[in-house]
Amino acid sequence: MARTLPQPSCDAIEIVTVLQALADPVRLEIVRELSQETEPRSCALEEYDVDISAATLSHHWRVLREAGLTTTTVEGRRRWIVLRRDDLQKRFPGLLNAVLA
Repeated sequence: MARTLPQPSCDAIEIVTVLQALADPVRLEIVRELSQETEPRSCALEEYDVDISAATLSHHWRVLREAGLTTTTVEGRRRWIVLRRDDLQKRFPGLLNAVLA
């Protein structure tokens, strides 16, 4: 049975928190990669072209999730992540496209 890790509701996503999360170059690159996907993607380190440890990547996932940028679903030992594109567009129209351009 899958469960979703805690994340802010759409209305609770704050622009300052989102921009702080995206200010880190590694997180920005991760979000760029996620923006190319429409389906949830594995959180595994080998899935991403970043030169960091698994623990550091886990930290980045938490920051992105707590900022409201991503949703993380847990299925057994696997974690799947997806960009909250619709929520971000609803809350801050055009922001994601502007940041990723």
